[in-house]
Parts: sequence; structure tokens; C-alpha cells
Amino acid sequence: MRRLSRPRPFLPTLLFGASVLLPIACRTAGPPDDFVGRFYAGRGDVEYLELLDRARAMFEPDPRFQSLPMLYHAAWNGLVEGPTWDAWWIQNSYGTTYGALPFWREPYLTFIQNSQDLWFDQMGDGKREGGEPYKWIAPDGCLCDCARPGWIFYKQGDGRVDLHDWGMEFTAAGVVLQAELLLIGRDAAAIARYLPKLERAADFLESRRDPANNLYLAGAAGNLLAPSYAGWKKPDGTYDKAYLAGLSITTIAALDRLIELEKMAGRPEKARLYEERRELSRRGLPLLLTGEGYFIKSLDPDGTRHGVYGAAKYGYFEAIVNHDAVAFRVADDAQAERIYAKITSLPGLRPHDLIITNYPSLDDLYVEPQGLWEFGRWTNGGHWSTCETRMLLAYYRLGQTEDARRSMKRILGFADRFRMDNNLVNFGSDVYQPKEPINTVYDAWGVPAGFVRGLFEYLYKADRLEIWPHIPAGIERLEQKFPIRFGAKRLFLATKGKGPVTGVEINGKAWTDFDGRTVSLAYDKTPDEARIEIALGSAALEPSGSGAAAAGTSASARAQASVASDVDRADGPIPVIDMEALAKGLSPAAPPEHVAAAQALAARIERFQAKLAAAGLASTYEAAHARLVAEFTAACRERVRLKAAGDLAALPEASQTAADRLYFDTAVKLADGLAKALDLYSGSDDPPKQRMAGIWANTR
Repeated sequence: MRRLSRPRPFLPTLLFGASVLLPIACRTAGPPDDFVGRFYAGRGDVEYLELLDRARAMFEPDPRFQSLPMLYHAAWNGLVEGPTWDAWWIQNSYGTTYGALPFWREPYLTFIQNSQDLWFDQMGDGKREGGEPYKWIAPDGCLCDCARPGWIFYKQGDGRVDLHDWGMEFTAAGVVLQAELLLIGRDAAAIARYLPKLERAADFLESRRDPANNLYLAGAAGNLLAPSYAGWKKPDGTYDKAYLAGLSITTIAALDRLIELEKMAGRPEKARLYEERRELSRRGLPLLLTGEGYFIKSLDPDGTRHGVYGAAKYGYFEAIVNHDAVAFRVADDAQAERIYAKITSLPGLRPHDLIITNYPSLDDLYVEPQGLWEFGRWTNGGHWSTCETRMLLAYYRLGQTEDARRSMKRILGFADRFRMDNNLVNFGSDVYQPKEPINTVYDAWGVPAGFVRGLFEYLYKADRLEIWPHIPAGIERLEQKFPIRFGAKRLFLATKGKGPVTGVEINGKAWTDFDGRTVSLAYDKTPDEARIEIALGSAALEPSGSGAAAAGTSASARAQASVASDVDRADGPIPVIDMEALAKGLSPAAPPEHVAAAQALAARIERFQAKLAAAGLASTYEAAHARLVAEFTAACRERVRLKAAGDLAALPEASQTAADRLYFDTAVKLADGLAKALDLYSGSDDPPKQRMAGIWANTR
């Protein structure tokens, strides 16, 4: 399926908890290099701290700007690619999901699992037909390009689909996402449910290994950013499979995570099997390298190399495989530096601060590079935010935080105009659907996700979590005020100083499991709620017992920070949700009967959450979804107030109307989706769902 600026100064943006108004991006009244926001506090490079705060804020309801809940889809109680893309894609969600998983909470965890289930519940089994119009029957273990309920595309569906291979690298990326979700959550029941599916996918990938060289064969559009790869064009003009470098890189990343899951599940023999496959895959990588140390795009069986920059034929640089190799640590440190050096030597790869897919134009497409395929557009030199996420992770790994800063600032030029579209056009400077008054696609959240995850990287293992601090040199102190997930544990991170890791305290007690680059947290030794303070360079931590204040800045900054509550708190009353007032202020053309129904449902959700709290169920997904309804409607109320006060940034009239309506429609969708999910519980055999169904029924 085809996916067919001017930065604004930071404002004191407002976010809402269940009942409290919280500042999220403001300078303190203290020294000018102090910063306190809702999600970050610190001292030093205030602009960078503001960017971090804004990045994290984009995942929560916000009265001024587009936010992740606007991509909620009631049809499958999950997330959707966007209002003009009614399905869930692997290549588009790859970066955003991977970047956001460590800090996501409920109900987003349920939302993303429901979305990914569209792939895994309909994965190829050698029998199931795919969706109209092609009805392909995929091999067992094959995932897809995209899916919605009762409909799945096992191949990329644009271009010359008669040539296209199965979703090879799509499958590898899908394994990365699901395995990462399971590694972070550490839920034994979920691992038992999904591990057999991941193993089937791994076997499907293994079926394409050539034992002669340990590389993976893929045909046209078998790459992750399909259909920008044609495979091997043979002398007779027909197309066949070639050795796709991205398939090796992404499969290794998938095996890294599958090995850890098998260990966690107590299956050492399976872990050894995948370790052997990973080792074989790594042995093949030298065949895909240039003398400068970067990866080519593909290798034809006759020895022709595609993606050797400067070559007379196929002489482009393929960015995706290279930044992915750095981001997922498939490339070692020395090679990662060589890859980055090559990227920086080619200004054409980042003409607008954002990485494009390739430079110069592809000359090995199976069509002419014109129209949709012209250089600088879509999959031939366009910019994809899902790829930018992985580029950001690579920047952080290499300490190139100025590159990360430029990336985040550039994407805000779109965000502030309500154009969180995929800027696929004109080398990343223009949006793909310019005739829409506003737009929202899931890919675009990859930049803030990568900007946040890259700061500490987070490598999840079977028995531990490795934290790799990549703090910009201009930040003297930093406090990350929201929790990172580690199974059922919640981690709050803070740093002081700059340079290598020289000391660590957890909840005021010395922690010795670290080296100059990483902090290692054994799961069985990490407290359920851990305040982790990391000294960098010559910095000394605050006296033991000071807790998160070690990363606070001045006394006044710490005092301001103390009023903020965690974004994932499970208590607090739900405010009254006045859908009629919201409709009047945001969507006056909404039919009265529609508004009345929404108001009745909102009142029922208020009663539902009260009953959950009374039953000790305030920490459940269902309660979190109800809180999100309240939080989002609170943001809607504040938007109405800001409009009345003339305190919203002006948009063109059509865009302003569409933006306001999006707020109201999102509030209604969030409420409607929860109601539909709870109604389905009445037919469940699961006791917790039966209990929820009973509580819901008693709110009529």
C-alpha cells in the first residue's frame, strides 16, 4: 500500500493528568541554565532539555499540539497508521514503536499489542489467503507489509506486484518489534503465547539462507523499505533473488532478541540454535562490506554489487542498512564510526537535516525513476521518519547529539503546523499529502521516540537491562522524571556531570555493576521502583538518600519539579467530561444526537473508573484507558479555553477547523473504543475479563 518550516519558539505547553494542570516546558525562576519540565529537569543546555521535554510530551494529550492518542483506532482498539491509511504497516511502525517501547505505559501497551496482533494473528501458514485483490497464500511464518482485521498483504502492494517476493525483511522487523515488547515486559504468559510464532518467523527467514555464503536471498520488494529493491536483473531481463544486506542486518537484530527470549523462557537448546544461526549470519557480513567499511545494498549471485558509492553503475549509498547496523549494534564500534564518517562525507544524504533513503538516485529500480519513483520522493531519496528514528539511535550511540538536535528541531517545524505527515517529498522538506488541511501519521512520532530512547539506549537482556548514557556535553545535570519499564519495575534515571560513568547509586545506595560506558541492572537485584543516579566524569553524586534530587538543578528547580506527578499514576479522580461543551468549542457542526450519545458514554466511563478504584483495579489496562479518556478531554477543555483567550498559535482557517475537530473526534473515539472492548468481554472465558464485564454492565 502506497504512502502516498519554520520552527516556532518554545511556549509554556500544558499537559493534563487526571485532575491536575501540569507545566511541561518552562524555564525556572532560578538561574538561566536551569530547566524544569513535566518530563525532564536539568541544568546546562536548556534548549536540548526543552527538546527532550517536548519529545516525550508528544506521546501524551496536549491542548496545543498533535499527540499520539490522535492515532487511536477503535476498530481494533489500537493504533492506526493515520486517518488516510487505515491499516498497520511493519515498515512504517518499525522506528516509532522500537523507540517508544521502554517508556510506554498502559493503555498504549495494549494498543500496540492489538495493532501488532493484526500481523501475528494472520501470519502466513501455507493455507490462509491474503486480502483482496491478490489473495496471496504466504509460506508458514511469513509476516506482511500491512494488515487490518480480516485482511493482510503478505507482499508489498505497490508497483509491479507480479515481481514481488514475500515480506522478507518485513518479517525480520516484525520479530524485532514483538520480541522487544516481550523482553521489556517479561510477562511469562505473553512470552509463551508469542514465542512459537516468533520461532515460525525465524524458520521462514532461515529458509532463505544460502549455506554457501551465509547470506539471505530476497526477490523484488523483499526489503524493509519496499519496493525500492528489484533483486537481481538477469541478462535475459527477468528478475530473480539477490543477497539483500538489510535482510542480514535485520535478521541478526531479530535473532539477538529471540535468543534472550529463549533464555528467559528456560529453553537453552533453542537459544543455542539461534546463537548458531546468528553466528553464521555474521560470518556472511564481510561479503556485503566495502573497503571503506560501510554496507552495500545487495549482492547479485553473479558478483555485481549494488550501493558502492561513486561506482559507475549502482553507485549510490544506501542509508537504511547502514544506520540500522549502527542503531542495532550489528556493526561494532570501529565500523559504526566508519559508517558515520561516510554519511557525513555526503551532504546530499541530509539536505534538510534529516536522513534520506539513498544518495544519489537509485539506478537499479525495475521502473524508471520518475513520478512516484523520482529521486527525492518516497522510497528513492525521500525521508521516512521511521528510518530517522534509527538514525537518531545511531547518532546517540556515536555521541553525535548535535545531529540529533537538528533532527528533532526540523520535525517540530512540521508538528507546530499540525503536519505530522511523513515528509516523503523533496528530500524530506515537504509532506506527502499537501492537500490535506492537517495530517497525522504514526511514522512521524519516530523522531521524538528516538530522541528520547537514544539518550540512554536501553538494551534488554534475559537477566538484565543495560543502560548506555549518551548525555549531550552541554547538559550538566539531568533528571528523567517518567519511568522506564523493566518488567514490572519502574526506573527513574538521573545523571550529573559529563564523560564516562564513574559512579552509580540506586535509591541512595551505591551500585557497583557498571563500567565506563554502561550501567548493568540485574533484574533480581533491581528494586521495584528504582531512582538511579549516575555520575559522569569527575562529578560527585549528592549525599546518599537524596534520591532523584541528585539530578535536580537549583533548590527552586527541585521545588517546582516536586509538584509534578508521574504520567502513569493510577490514582486520582476523573473530572466530569462535558462532551457538549467540547463539541460547542471544537466541533460545532457535530450532530446533536452524536454529541448526546458521547456525553452519555463519557458519564458511564466516569462511573466505571470509580468502581474499578473501589475494587482495587485502578492499575489495570481498562482503568488506564478510562484515565486516558479523561486526560484527553481535559486537554480538549484547555484547548477551548486557549482559543477563547486568543492564546493558540494561528493556523490557516481550514487547518484550524480540522485541528479542532480532530481533538473532539479523538475524545469520542477513545471513549467509544473502550466501550466496544468492554462489551466484547462479556463473551470471554478469561476470569479477569469476565469480572471487568460485570463491572461495566453495572454502570448502565
